[in-house]
Amino acid sequence: MVKTLPKTDVVIVGVGWAGGIIASELTKQGLNVVGLEKGRERETEDYYMVHDELRYALRYELMQDLSKDTLTFRGNEKIRALPMRQYGSFLLGDGLGGAGVHWNGQTFRFLPYDFEIRSKTIERYGKNKIPADMTLQDWGITYDELEPYYDKFEKMAGISGEENPLGGKRSDKYPTPPMKHSPQMRMFKKATEKLKYHPYTVPSANLSEAYENPDGISRAACQYCAFCERFGCEYGAKADPVVTVIPVAKQTGKFDLRTHSWVRRILHKDGKATGVRYTDVTTGEEIEQPADTVVVTSYVFNNVKLLLNSKIGKPYDPSTGKGVVGKNYAYQVVKGSAVGYFEDEKFNNFAGAGALGMVIDDFNGDNFDHSDVDFLHGGYLALTQTGQRPIQNNPIPKESPTWGKEFKQNSLKYINKTLSVSAMGASLPFKQHYLDLDPVYKDTFGDPVIRMTYDFKDQDRHLAQFTAKKAEGILKEMGADKIDTMKELGPYNITTYQSTHNTGGVIMGDDPNTSAVNNYSQMWDMDNLFVVGASSFPHNSGYNPTDTVGALAYRAAEGVIKYQKSGGILA
Repeated sequence: MVKTLPKTDVVIVGVGWAGGIIASELTKQGLNVVGLEKGRERETEDYYMVHDELRYALRYELMQDLSKDTLTFRGNEKIRALPMRQYGSFLLGDGLGGAGVHWNGQTFRFLPYDFEIRSKTIERYGKNKIPADMTLQDWGITYDELEPYYDKFEKMAGISGEENPLGGKRSDKYPTPPMKHSPQMRMFKKATEKLKYHPYTVPSANLSEAYENPDGISRAACQYCAFCERFGCEYGAKADPVVTVIPVAKQTGKFDLRTHSWVRRILHKDGKATGVRYTDVTTGEEIEQPADTVVVTSYVFNNVKLLLNSKIGKPYDPSTGKGVVGKNYAYQVVKGSAVGYFEDEKFNNFAGAGALGMVIDDFNGDNFDHSDVDFLHGGYLALTQTGQRPIQNNPIPKESPTWGKEFKQNSLKYINKTLSVSAMGASLPFKQHYLDLDPVYKDTFGDPVIRMTYDFKDQDRHLAQFTAKKAEGILKEMGADKIDTMKELGPYNITTYQSTHNTGGVIMGDDPNTSAVNNYSQMWDMDNLFVVGASSFPHNSGYNPTDTVGALAYRAAEGVIKYQKSGGILA
């Protein structure tokens, strides 16, 4: 028997970065908010004295249990999709704070070009520059319109950084100074300046100094312990939802947080969302939570899964190009990199922080002329010092044996004599890349799981080869004695880790025929339903997505407040 609870002003599905920001902003305005999180409660005390690489980095303690909910994958529609049963290409966070707990903290703004990518590409190069099957579209919002929300997110999180010389204009400087510069960062800076590039310090959610944000949340500075990605931060130095926005929402007394609450359906009637139905995973009880407004802020795949299982929005059909839910799935092209080996140098590669590094944007976005290259967009090139831990990191030259005496000798020799220059390449959308419900595989409650159809295209291969060559040139200038450079990007492989930067599926725009939400993340088809997160990106940029997710969450919160007062479509 389903239990129905009293109605609330707003119910939020998923309490990570987007959910935490929206809960904080709405409760400060006096709205009653219920936050439903399918994982468990978390606090910084959970991570005291547990710098345990095996437990967190290899056994994925902070990640979703794939035996209960997963997705299926196929490279194209001719192949049978099979379920992801163990982690590889990306890591799905679980529990309060979601993926915002185990991220590295690299916090880049997208470029102005990104938000008007189709218009600006046609303006500079003509329509023929865009491949016929590339479903490139503008976002329905400009960088200048989103900039105040970027600023708000960065001040809440205390981002440490310096101005990007090739980025969009800022209304204010970063709230805290950039991170310290290590010897290898200084080498990268010197080499890239000599090559006439424009290096700057990676913007970091790992605090460079103690900081109190506008909400009165105080946090300590980063200890450079190198346990960021796949780990929670016991110091609270790495900005995550658990130590920033969620406490603010709780302090208002207006936030009812319920963990172990697995939302399975958005309830709706006569074109309006009426609430959600969820299962209490500790008791098995089915519960309905009525609400005036529903805000879906879970991860990309679950946002799409929940809409499709709830029969909201028109599913995307790749054969016709019609429909919007599931459209424009995109990922990241991170293989276009190079590794340098230095015979007479020794670096402290074990030290670092998740967002410690130097970066250039000379080959990102449309910062260079694409007339003579056979791809669009680009990516950043960076030297990051995130800390090489002993189990996962074992850099040896390509020609080295992978076992035996020489393998061991090279492992010991090169562990602190190796530097990488890595690319974070943009992923542009194609009509063949999408998300839908798998017709065979179900989650633990019998609901269809998401099916991903995706593979690298020539666009991605050419971009990766281009950035790899640029990375090799930087390492040569840095003085590397030998360099291993990526030569060819093969098919997409879901079994090896690349990045947790999945985007698309509930994309934003200014046309209901080509987008699912408007620029307030409000569903065109249901005006009291907001779907917030990287699922709204029409493509993925050459950056980490979190800063843009945070900015869009602040704008969505503003939209929900407006809607509560006046109703209707906001944009």
